[in-house]
Amino acid sequence: MFKRLLSVGGYTLLSRVAGFLRDILMAAVLGSGPLSDAFFVAWRLPNSFRGIFAEGAFNVAFIPRYAAAREKRGEEAAAEFADNVYSWQVAAQVVLLAMALALMYWIVRVMAPGFSAHAGETELATALSRITFPYLILTVIAVQLSAMLNAHGKFAAAAAWSIFLNLAMIGTLLAARWFPNAAYAAASGVLLAGFLQIIFIVWAAARSHLRLRFVRPRWNPETRNFMGALGAATFGSASVQIQLFFDTLIASFFPGVLTAVNYADRINQLPLGVLGIALATVLLPEMSTLIAKGDEAGAHAAQNRSAALGLFLTLPFAAAFLLVPQTIMRGIFAHGAFHLDAADVSASALAAYGVGLPAFVVVRVIAATFYARHDTATPVRATLLAVAVNVGLKFVLVWGLHLGAAGVALSTSLGSWANVSLLLFLAHRRGLIEIDSVFRRALGPSLLAAAATGGAALLGAMLAPHVVVHEGTLQREAALGLAVLFGMIAYGAVGLAFRRRLPLMRA
Repeated sequence: MFKRLLSVGGYTLLSRVAGFLRDILMAAVLGSGPLSDAFFVAWRLPNSFRGIFAEGAFNVAFIPRYAAAREKRGEEAAAEFADNVYSWQVAAQVVLLAMALALMYWIVRVMAPGFSAHAGETELATALSRITFPYLILTVIAVQLSAMLNAHGKFAAAAAWSIFLNLAMIGTLLAARWFPNAAYAAASGVLLAGFLQIIFIVWAAARSHLRLRFVRPRWNPETRNFMGALGAATFGSASVQIQLFFDTLIASFFPGVLTAVNYADRINQLPLGVLGIALATVLLPEMSTLIAKGDEAGAHAAQNRSAALGLFLTLPFAAAFLLVPQTIMRGIFAHGAFHLDAADVSASALAAYGVGLPAFVVVRVIAATFYARHDTATPVRATLLAVAVNVGLKFVLVWGLHLGAAGVALSTSLGSWANVSLLLFLAHRRGLIEIDSVFRRALGPSLLAAAATGGAALLGAMLAPHVVVHEGTLQREAALGLAVLFGMIAYGAVGLAFRRRLPLMRA
């Protein structure tokens, strides 16, 4: 498992590094204002629908059934199942694309009602959304082929294809002077990425002798079973997107908040995307295969290793987000049109995301125990609770207590903890989760690593004014560099000292 995590995490890290370069460039070019807010609404639209219909719901419904078909009936039956699912998916996406393009103006009006107070912002967001939305249908092949590769134990290409989004957007942002404005350049990069991703993943899948064919969709018992699971998972994914919808709706009334939350979330996505999603990507097909073979003990062991790794690798990030958020956001984004005050607003949101980071990761590990057993309904119920907590707190924290970007992020974090709590309770009550010695032995070193990393990062940031006397960009970058260096040294020291208690090199 650890080698697979390194493969997925390594390519995801490469994608995140490219994403950082993209975000730094985008912050410098777009700044924080009408252009950036309009683009982030346009970008959220295909992302939200992709979260509902693609990875968010599709993988949890498809991978366990595809793995079971391979294990019990062979490769040919699994391929037929995959082709039928793909054909239904394309048909649904074509209908969705046509409706979205026709109704885009009203969709934007509903998503961002606050834009109507600023002349031309709704129209700009609508135009940008019509450019970005076709990206959704272009990812259909990429998403399903990635799921099939994962089910075959091949994770590298499936983790690497997202890199092309960042590369394409960097390219179009550098060429922004040839577009009506920088927001159009960013939106065009999204669309270009869709084509590049298809080319790459089809080539990668062909090397593993995997392909998808469009056939006449058939409605058979296997399809009905998949669609039932997909429907439940889609409902759960839609619930998550509802909270993102409220993020956008509320933030649209506060200029700059939507942009601030987005950049804070980009930093939050580094550990979440590289580690949390990597864990879930590897764990779900492994548990699905083990359970299909009747190896419950093996499934429990895989889940405990994933949870132990997840906490050891993410708790230090959470500590850094809580202790040095301003150092991080100023050092990375305070350039060009993105000023210090905008970076400080983003820093408050990053600290709030730090509260929920462990929950964001652990919830994926716990949910896998239900998905691997073809139970998509239970995680949906837990997600609904999380959404209710999240949305309710947004109104209290943002409009009631006027916490702005920090309130938006904090409500998301607390909602995720509600999700984790309910899933843990249900899994324990049904006997689907067992905490073993691997997890218990790793918990103490993980907490110590978090405390050491956060404290060392804070010390490094405090030393920066003594290293670079004159305040300015160089001092901010020195503070970030020292915080990262000191934090890495402290984290590495704890990991080395307690390496025998950590499942780092176990299969």
